[in-house]
Amino acid sequence: MRYAVIFEKSETSYGAYVPDVPGCVASGESLAEAKTLITEALKRHIAEMKAQGLKTPEPSSVVGYIEA
Repeated sequence: MRYAVIFEKSETSYGAYVPDVPGCVASGESLAEAKTLITEALKRHIAEMKAQGLKTPEPSSVVGYIEA
């Protein structure tokens, strides 16, 4: 499954979260590190949900950009 990920830049790092998977978050010093860490976090999060017998959330978020 493909999930949307939101990356947010702060003064010192990048945060990332998966809107369709509450609690799945990561942060890194660079965007590349944040991408790697959120990928690992999502895989672990989904595996733990399955191990607990919980239903895996279906991806439902849509990403788009608009001009302002």
